[in-house]
Amino acid sequence: MIPANRRGTQPRAGMEYFDARRKPHNIGKVIVALLFIALCIFVLKQSPGFGGNSVFSRHEPGVTHVLVTGGAGYIGSHASLRLLKDNYRVTIVDNLSRGNKGAVKVLQELFPEPGRLQFIYADLGDQKSVNKIFSENAFDAVMHFAAVAYVGESTMEPLRYYHNITSNTLLILEAMASHGVKTLIYSSTCATYGEPEKMPIIETTPQLPINPYGKAKKMAEDIILDFSKRTDMAVMILRYFNVIGSDPEGRLGEAPRPELREHGRISGACFDAALGVISGLKVKGIDYPTADGTCIRDYIDVTDLVDAHVKALNKAEPSRVGIYNVGTGRGRSVKEFVDACKQATGVDIKIEYLSRRPGDYAEVFSDPTKINSELNWTAQHTPI
Repeated sequence: MIPANRRGTQPRAGMEYFDARRKPHNIGKVIVALLFIALCIFVLKQSPGFGGNSVFSRHEPGVTHVLVTGGAGYIGSHASLRLLKDNYRVTIVDNLSRGNKGAVKVLQELFPEPGRLQFIYADLGDQKSVNKIFSENAFDAVMHFAAVAYVGESTMEPLRYYHNITSNTLLILEAMASHGVKTLIYSSTCATYGEPEKMPIIETTPQLPINPYGKAKKMAEDIILDFSKRTDMAVMILRYFNVIGSDPEGRLGEAPRPELREHGRISGACFDAALGVISGLKVKGIDYPTADGTCIRDYIDVTDLVDAHVKALNKAEPSRVGIYNVGTGRGRSVKEFVDACKQATGVDIKIEYLSRRPGDYAEVFSDPTKINSELNWTAQHTPI
């Protein structure tokens, strides 16, 4: 009979002996598994969509890779379409707070070839996300459209506008500096001028914005200009006037969210009213010091606008800053625009006249002489 203390030790000793005998066999399995994992990683790395070997993550001779921030938005999606048609490689970054996923889908269907277009859902206010995007992609240039962009809304939510426009532009610049991206095409606005005493507006007209939207854009411009003095970055700043229109083939257009219609562009509101999407059109302000009492604006077609962007990208030079007004050079009143919409649609749109919109100004139109001469750009779609 085996004593109790020895009975307790026998199974442990036997198990240790049994494990020791199998140990070499287990090590062999581990080695085989590690070799298999290594092989899988190697094969994955050779595939075009994996990490550092994605076509989007490396520079290629003859291919210009453009980051389009806000590329799901109205202007950004039209710019992406033009870039893709011109054989640029495009990465769209958008958080879809104002952008339209449907626009991205249209672009993906039009350009399904690998290495042409990728969409990244991200918030440009998140520094970690921005740095990750730049570290994983080899950008040659940035077209920075992403921004909230309604004058009236900016007077009600000023902090949102300073954060979204000014702060986010700073994060983009920091990422460009960290990752060696040397070309920036910046989407700015005539709102940075405020309400000048003299018309038309030229690029040296004093910038005295009167609403948070214009102020936030001017702050972003100032940051860009200060930074450019210390680098060899190529910078083009385009100050838009009032953007209207859509892709001539009808593939893209304006698609404002219903809750934002009251802040949106007059063009979108006119056609919504003509289509019966809204009951009528609200014209804000009929007591301005203009011929018919309504605001005067320089309406620039979005197709012409994106043409200016492509020309700016092609003309961008290291250590040089270009600043350009993008407009037709002619002002039209809101009433003229509404009458043109009625004529084009054949609908007698119901008009409701309201008080002035906060932060608005009576008359703004451009002198496009500089962009005409330096970028060889002229608006083609000028009749309302």
